[in-house]
Amino acid sequence: MGMRFFGLSAVLSLALAFGAPALARGAPDSFADLSAKLLPTVVNIATTQTLKANQKSPLPDLPPGSPLQDLFKNFLGPGSNLPRHVTSLGTGFIVDPSGLIVTNNHVVEGAEQIAVTLNDGTTLPAKLVGRDEKTDLALLRIHYRKPLPAAHFGDSDKARIGDWVIAIGNPFGLGSTVTAGIISARNRDIEAGPYDDFIQTDAPINKGNSGGPLFDTDGNVIGVNSAIFSPTGGSVGIGFAIPSDLVRDVIGQLRQYGAVRRGWVGVRIQSITGDIAEGMGLPSTAGALVADVTANGPAAKAGIRNGDVIVGFDGKKVSDSRALSRIAADTPIGKTVAVDLLRKGRKVTTRLTVERLNEGGAKPDKRPPDPNKIKSNYSQLGLTLSPLDADARAEFKLPGGVHGVVVTDVIPDSLAAVNNFQAGDVIVSVQSQPVHTPADFLKRVEADARAGRKVEILLVDRDGALTFVALRLS
Repeated sequence: MGMRFFGLSAVLSLALAFGAPALARGAPDSFADLSAKLLPTVVNIATTQTLKANQKSPLPDLPPGSPLQDLFKNFLGPGSNLPRHVTSLGTGFIVDPSGLIVTNNHVVEGAEQIAVTLNDGTTLPAKLVGRDEKTDLALLRIHYRKPLPAAHFGDSDKARIGDWVIAIGNPFGLGSTVTAGIISARNRDIEAGPYDDFIQTDAPINKGNSGGPLFDTDGNVIGVNSAIFSPTGGSVGIGFAIPSDLVRDVIGQLRQYGAVRRGWVGVRIQSITGDIAEGMGLPSTAGALVADVTANGPAAKAGIRNGDVIVGFDGKKVSDSRALSRIAADTPIGKTVAVDLLRKGRKVTTRLTVERLNEGGAKPDKRPPDPNKIKSNYSQLGLTLSPLDADARAEFKLPGGVHGVVVTDVIPDSLAAVNNFQAGDVIVSVQSQPVHTPADFLKRVEADARAGRKVEILLVDRDGALTFVALRLS
């Protein structure tokens, strides 16, 4: 089907748009000449995989009442206990005359066989060179008897809101479909992955457009169509494309290594809300807040601490936590860079050597809440706390390296509940001051409340991950 779906009460599926030129220009009289030039660089992709017994294969999305619905139902037949083959469709585009093709990872994920159909109707088997789940990109290779026409990447940073773009793809299996629109927005975060930086377009794209190119009016690829926001599964004029500047780097690594090698800094970061900025005395919400530093990691070796705010990295401005994730991931492994920090109101610059990110790792199991063993209660905040003694460690499965006071209960609809506290969380510090008992916590919070502080910054250990939480005092 060449598309994924995301929540949000409406459906967010994968298969969409991006980009445009740097200089303002009038609307073209026609896209015919440009389309004729670009169509041979775009291919249709069909994948086949075997579904296990009783695993359902979804019907292709067709208009309501279409006679093809009955055809597909009859073809697929009723549910069966036997394994069966299913086919899905998507789009790709040639980036090298030797036969390298870019598409979305979700188009080819789990495929046992991949077939590519060229614009002239020739169908060829394709081999997966490499794929990257975090950016939803994949690289394929086909072998043809002669050099193939290839598309060229443009500079997505120069694409502006309002620029004209065209998308070419295979929506609903209708190959070589050309649509046009403009760039509607940039830097969209649709929570599809850790490096979201999508370009939004109103060029019509639908299921099957996934992995296809978004061209500017110079004929350069400025994005890979990857997702649509839609309550029905069809185009409503909100599509998203992966910027070409990101695509170029990922595809280059897939071509060279078969996988992506990302830079690693060794910090756990979070966004800065208005409450956190107020509670920490920060001038704005710009930057990435360091919630935890990995022992012996690059940041630890550079002297970066909990509570630091990273505002610059390798000469680039860090506007938020997402920006830092992207910048660090793109930094060459082994490069030593300057990191600009805000630390307790002071500007600090340190130097850090980037290491390679280990893409593996598993999250620990969630601890079951148990509201028993109540030792102290601060009802204004909605928290019930207990000392972190041997019994509490056993009850909530907390390792010996965790220190603080443990949350044993959270009052529904309280300030703590609104901030997603849960039983088993450990409050490590209040306003950068360590707390070891509920009395320490209460003493600190009550003193800050009397002093007129409106927001309390808590450092919380949850499932082994440290996070700053801004708790507004009532």
